Amino acid sequence: MTMSPVHVIGGGLAGSEAAWQIAQAGVPAVLHEMRPVRGTDAHQTDSLAELVCSNSFRSDDWRYNAVGLLHAEMRRCGSIILSSGDAHQVPAGGALAVDRDGFSADVTARLDAHPLITIVREEVAGLPPADWDSVIVATGPLTSPSLAQAILELTGEDSLSFFDAIAPIVHLDSIDMSKAWRQSRYDKEGPGGDAAAYINCPMDREQYDAFIDALLAGPKSEFKDWETVPYFDGCLPIEVMTERGRETLRHGPMKPVGLTNAHNRAVKPWAIVQLRQDNALGTLWNMVGFQTKLKHGAQTDIFRMIPGLENAQFARLGGLHRNTFLNSPRLLDGKLRLRADTRLRFAGQVTGVEGYVESAAIGLLTGRLAAAERLGRPITIPPVTTALGALATHITGGFLDGPKASFQPMNINYGLLPPMEAPRHDADGRKLPPQERGRAKKLAMSERALADLDRWLTGEVLVAAE
Repeated sequence: MTMSPVHVIGGGLAGSEAAWQIAQAGVPAVLHEMRPVRGTDAHQTDSLAELVCSNSFRSDDWRYNAVGLLHAEMRRCGSIILSSGDAHQVPAGGALAVDRDGFSADVTARLDAHPLITIVREEVAGLPPADWDSVIVATGPLTSPSLAQAILELTGEDSLSFFDAIAPIVHLDSIDMSKAWRQSRYDKEGPGGDAAAYINCPMDREQYDAFIDALLAGPKSEFKDWETVPYFDGCLPIEVMTERGRETLRHGPMKPVGLTNAHNRAVKPWAIVQLRQDNALGTLWNMVGFQTKLKHGAQTDIFRMIPGLENAQFARLGGLHRNTFLNSPRLLDGKLRLRADTRLRFAGQVTGVEGYVESAAIGLLTGRLAAAERLGRPITIPPVTTALGALATHITGGFLDGPKASFQPMNINYGLLPPMEAPRHDADGRKLPPQERGRAKKLAMSERALADLDRWLTGEVLVAAE
């Protein structure tokens, strides 16, 4: 008997992960990706799981960082995004960063080679055909207008929108290393063991003030249709941060702490610009936290004011694009299905999670849920004590206070998990000082999460077969 496939619309991180989880459960999947038939404002290739903005999956520390915990949970669930990310990591201190081209090529090749996955290059215009009885919509923040409009008409809701910005990428051989130096903050080693994973460009106070003046005065890209759309705080353009106060950057992406200028150890920099390796060859480096809406001509002039980047050659300049997401607590049920049409599930950023890993995580969940449904097996969400379960609970409204609560994009954080009492003593009975109690609490929550996830997986018959 031939089993009907689950259709996945969108070949980004969430869609790729969803298709992989479905196929690994023994259910056929059809993955629909409109590129290259139709492009977007942000993508540059037709590869699946293309990384549009940063190449970083952020912290890989599962003990004390919520996104690192999410990494660990997804690895235990057989995530293709995490396994390909691990295979193509580049030095990034305590973060998991990847060679963006190698990563997306690997994901594409593995999905293409899977016997239960069919990749179809086409745009799904409007609602999926009625005979597609199980569909995952993972079209991301750049959902095609026709599909977005059809979804809005079906739900009777307006989409919510916010700005997302892209940081520039610099050619390594154009960086003046007589002014810049390599060092990770606090010399922290990353997954690859490198404690000098970043290039640091120092500024004194006069240079910083001149740079801030140039940022404030520089011409920006303005989009009148979007003027009322908010920015997502996790990806603010540097000019917007600067407008909030001249010292904002110095306490944000340009903070000078945990770093020592190798060329002049006696003088503490007033501010530091960091660059992170962007590809496996180490020839391209992205400017960390430097998302921007400056016009391209102004970017080259202003960023070349940074010591060490006076002759910088840019492989890519920064940009700005609009993202959309659904009012998921109102529109989706507890199993991530559209209340108005339960054959449709949603995954990725369009649901109101923010970040590469969070998007892929919801793809992982919807893939497992759709496969379980197709196989006639119990459909369960991981416990809310896990990072995966907490994300699902957030987007389905479990933690919102009242019907008028505002729903906004959210990264994974410990605040989404049920709290635990901070331990007062260590394993040896020693009383913990306040600063250590916070770390001990995070560790306890992370250990609880992984233990609860293991119990969920033990009772979950859809365990990855790879």
